[in-house]
Amino acid sequence: MAYTIDQIATALGAMAFGAVDLEIDGVAEPVDATARDLALAMKPEYAESLPRGAARAAMVWDGADWQALGLEAAIVAPRPRYVMSGLTAMMDTGQGWGDGVHPSAVVDPTAELGAGVTVGPLAVICAGAKIGAGTVIGPQSFVGTDAMVGTKGFLREGVRIGARVRIGERFIAQPGAVVGGDGFSYVTPEKSSVEQARQTLGDQGDTTAQSWTRIHSLGAVSIGDDVELGANCTIDRGTIRDTRIGNGTKIDNLVMIGHNVEIGNDCLLCGHVGIAGSTRIGNNVVLAGQTGVSDNIFIGDNVITGGGTIVLSNIPEGRVMLGYPAMKMETTMEVFKGVRRLKRLFDDVAQLKKTVSKPTSND
Repeated sequence: MAYTIDQIATALGAMAFGAVDLEIDGVAEPVDATARDLALAMKPEYAESLPRGAARAAMVWDGADWQALGLEAAIVAPRPRYVMSGLTAMMDTGQGWGDGVHPSAVVDPTAELGAGVTVGPLAVICAGAKIGAGTVIGPQSFVGTDAMVGTKGFLREGVRIGARVRIGERFIAQPGAVVGGDGFSYVTPEKSSVEQARQTLGDQGDTTAQSWTRIHSLGAVSIGDDVELGANCTIDRGTIRDTRIGNGTKIDNLVMIGHNVEIGNDCLLCGHVGIAGSTRIGNNVVLAGQTGVSDNIFIGDNVITGGGTIVLSNIPEGRVMLGYPAMKMETTMEVFKGVRRLKRLFDDVAQLKKTVSKPTSND
């Protein structure tokens, strides 16, 4: 669908300049832009490649001399990257699926589908499930018994929602996401070597080989409004109570959330994050890629971890953490600097040892 520069700027709350009636039907990086694309030249370094493309219009930074860049029109916003959220929504052409319930889908007669629900090919919706108005259930997706998905949800291909899971409005799940698998919870008849080692911080004591017995997951998963899940992420159901995800939380690809975990509102969990069972995480927490979080601990509001951080104990609110084990970022950086100096320190100590070990000469 084509939009004029003026229509785009008005929809985004931005300012339009130049030939505002110019029509646009796509967005592109400056070097790849055609005459009908809006080039994204939101920083001076991006704008340098405009002459190598064919863009007539661009989104530029506040204060940019768009005419000097050779453009016929421009959209200016104080925070261009934020405006991109609305721009990309306008230009998203979707997945090309049809509306309604596909003939190959299996929908139990007791399931409730709201107005305008789309169910794609080979999808399965089980008994007692409730799907809110305007929700799209993608091809080969599964919604379990008595599960509930709120209005305007969007399940991409192959999403799995387990029995009795409760999901709020405007939920988005990328291909392969799984919500409501059983928790990884096992126990031995007698105290295990793992329990002993954890209690003693290393000593297994006298151990006897034992088999692991499964603890079933009777809880489910409760997810708030405006939550998004990346591809192939997994959220385990609780053992007795539900695993809980707060409103507005965004979860990246390949994130694993264990049983009984509670995550607050507006958190951001980046790729390969792993959170062990029964951990509680506050609001507005950001866990960078490959952060690992131990079980049964608490992370306070507004905590940020750097990439690859391993959290083994509670973190008070507002901390910025890094390293293994997680420490304040400034402390970890000092440790890293010290590690880099170790070789020189050892060389200096070796030289000092040679000096003090030389026999004293008698004059």
